Amino acid sequence: MAVPSGWRPAAFNQGWTYRDKVVADEAGHRVSDVLASRHRHSPASVWSQRLEAGQLTCNGEPLLVDAAMATGDQIHWQRPPWLEAAVPDQWETIHDDGDLLVINKPSGLPVMPGGGFLEHTLTALMEQRSQEAGESRPPRPVHRLGRFTSGLQVCARRAGTRASLSRHFRPDAGSCKLYLTWSRRLEDLDLGMTLDVKTDVIERPHPLLGWVWGPELPDEQPVRRRLKAHSHLTLLDRREQGDFLQVAITTGRPHQIRIHLAQLGSPLLGDSLYLEGLKINPAVTPGEGGYRLHAWRLEGLPIEGDGGLCLEAPLPADFMIGGSLDGLGRRDG
Repeated sequence: MAVPSGWRPAAFNQGWTYRDKVVADEAGHRVSDVLASRHRHSPASVWSQRLEAGQLTCNGEPLLVDAAMATGDQIHWQRPPWLEAAVPDQWETIHDDGDLLVINKPSGLPVMPGGGFLEHTLTALMEQRSQEAGESRPPRPVHRLGRFTSGLQVCARRAGTRASLSRHFRPDAGSCKLYLTWSRRLEDLDLGMTLDVKTDVIERPHPLLGWVWGPELPDEQPVRRRLKAHSHLTLLDRREQGDFLQVAITTGRPHQIRIHLAQLGSPLLGDSLYLEGLKINPAVTPGEGGYRLHAWRLEGLPIEGDGGLCLEAPLPADFMIGGSLDGLGRRDG
């Protein structure tokens, strides 16, 4: 299949070494069982195959048998190179003052390693381009947009700036992030109306990942963690295909907007993980796309002036459904 213009083709990476340390309640268990319990993506039988292939070490020595582990044992999995999927590797710079860098991230580009991506990430690509340009300080992300979320991604070259901005993104710290998205019809909203959503996002069991962030079910269920979250929804347009929403958030919880819309019974259009009826697809992970979610506007970055810096990112060309809304997603000036 031909790779679209502006995309990096699929390619093998250099492999990676994953590191685990055995804790007290894992002592006495076989290494395959320990790793299967920690990493739900692979059952014990697959870890046994990796052991037989010479990919596992314990305390620096090759593991030759599926031995019982002791507290403090250092287990390393030397994962061979794997094929990383094609990703878009071009982006628009929205702001760059030599330290702070804000880009319009394309949908489909992971920000940080994870979910099968190591080198096809924004972090790795910025590092590579900085090396090629002879820059000593590559920009690094301050926060992380989801792989298929487009829009304003804040980065900085200085560690102190990243730490300061990270604190500013905490709840009630002063910044406001505005997103645009398409959801299934919200029966409780009429055009121009707003709705506050303050339900927690919780970690629920998931067969592939062990745990995944999601909406809360009304009945009792296992919950590992919960985080307070606040989203402010405004209905901008209603079309036959779905509702066009602006979502303001002051808390940046994992998959917050997707989860809050699912909690209301109106998941994002095309979201294959968060389903109607508060269900989570057991065969899908959060990194899979199909939905439209754009980090459109960022207000109150503590950089310029008393009111802070306000930035906007134009919408992707294919974002709107059934025609455009005049003036929306365009930058002034």
